[in-house]
Amino acid sequence: MKVVNLKQAILQAWKERWSDYQWAINIKKNFPKGATWDTLNLAEALLEQAMIGPSPNPLILSYLKYAISSQMVSYASVLTAISKFDDFSRELCVKSLLEIMDMFSHQLSCHGKAEECISLCRALLAVAAWLLRAAAFYSEPGAGEPQLRVCVERLERLLHSPKNRALVHIGRLEEPASWANVEQAVIRVSENLNNLTNQTLRSKLEECVSLVKSIPAMLSLQADPPSRTLFPSVHALVMLEGTMNLTGETQPLVEQLMMVKRMQRIPSPLFILEIWKACFTGLIESPEGTEELKWTAFTFLKIPQVLLRLKKYPQGEQDFTEDVNIAFEYLLKLTPLLDKADQRCNCDCISLLLQECSKLGLLSESNTANLISKREHSPRLKTSENANIQPNPGLILRAEPTVTNILKTVDADHSKSPEGLLGVLGHMLSGKSLDLLLAAAAATGKLKSFARKFIKLNEFPKHITGESSKSASVRALLFDISFLMLCHVVQTYGSEVILSDPSPSGETPFFETWLQTCMPEEGKILNPDHPCFRPDPSKVESLVTLLNNTSEIKLV
Repeated sequence: MKVVNLKQAILQAWKERWSDYQWAINIKKNFPKGATWDTLNLAEALLEQAMIGPSPNPLILSYLKYAISSQMVSYASVLTAISKFDDFSRELCVKSLLEIMDMFSHQLSCHGKAEECISLCRALLAVAAWLLRAAAFYSEPGAGEPQLRVCVERLERLLHSPKNRALVHIGRLEEPASWANVEQAVIRVSENLNNLTNQTLRSKLEECVSLVKSIPAMLSLQADPPSRTLFPSVHALVMLEGTMNLTGETQPLVEQLMMVKRMQRIPSPLFILEIWKACFTGLIESPEGTEELKWTAFTFLKIPQVLLRLKKYPQGEQDFTEDVNIAFEYLLKLTPLLDKADQRCNCDCISLLLQECSKLGLLSESNTANLISKREHSPRLKTSENANIQPNPGLILRAEPTVTNILKTVDADHSKSPEGLLGVLGHMLSGKSLDLLLAAAAATGKLKSFARKFIKLNEFPKHITGESSKSASVRALLFDISFLMLCHVVQTYGSEVILSDPSPSGETPFFETWLQTCMPEEGKILNPDHPCFRPDPSKVESLVTLLNNTSEIKLV
């Protein structure tokens, strides 16, 4: 699609006085879905049309602002388009461009693909050169001081961030020719500094020039050695627990963590920070499927309970909730880690975690609100591919109370109407509900109880009286479903979940007998001479005949 067609569409919208949302709807209808708006240079086309006259066209500017707010165009494409405007004598146009920059300059970050990040670096380099050229223009004798002040404010805001300077440095390495433009602009600004009578403005501009000159030496700067902030033993312990021992009791983990904390004399905020870092690393690196659900349950359900127990230990003079608050403050500075976790889980992980900690009294409401507000500019998570996918953290948090309700339901007396149990089991087997419930039960220490209830349910068909066709069907379904669910528990969490506690009745249930005798497990050797592996041939023939005679199954 040629840009000229895009310009015609913009002019048509202006002539017909479309509102910003009408413009967005119509332009999306009339342009191909495959191409991105950055490829079509939408931001540049809008700015070119908006800046034709001595003052900016407010209607076309509203289209650009809508495109920025709805993320139709990237920040990099907008900054690049701004940097191409060079008529600084049109002060109203320059003022409008600076206001557009203010919409997103405080939240610049590399969330996308590598090419998008490099584009942002190049755009920041270009816009830094543009601001310096504007500062040089307005510092000439006779130029307006108010215009210089607003340019210096934006330049100061851009350069004071070490992250932005680092991105400009990457852009410099990518495009040496553009960096030469920056150096020329710096020379012009330096020459005009003597023209400034306002000492405050002059000192700010000198500071900006100094920051620009320091960018090439960023990698060679020798920083003071940081105080110890990494504690790999805590990280390893949490990673091991999350990977290998989700079903373990909470208290032993709490005592092990406290022992490491005391032995290494780790400050409480850094200790809590290291726990969260390990959790987020586990979330990011866990394989998709059951392991991902296990790590999600470990992070959002088990670790908050661990912190709740740590709160009961003596912490010195400072309140433990304040330590948790400081740890989250530190965690919020680890933007790449949080962004990666958010993209993996398709949600704002830190907000859900903060809300969970607030429910348990680990954070005050004011601190929770303050921390959530600092993370409000998280990466764009919803895309056309994952818009309908529910994030695992939210599902796990909803599954936790459901586990308790299911345990109560299974405990009830269903001898008169066992059909009600089939409804409960049907809901549990839909989608990934069973895996979610098992992960939530494991993280909250209820998995053994969960398994014990379903062993009892597996035994329940023995006690159903009567042999009507409906009764026999219900009995068979209850046995089959509960049996397969217990097999899944063993395959996912190991046989010790079932076998570690003896049966309350003293009689060994059928499933436990079958598990010990017939179910293969890693490191377990089955006895090939056991009767269950040497069936009666006549019974096998009878089973084959039965299967062949049913309408649902035919053996080929």
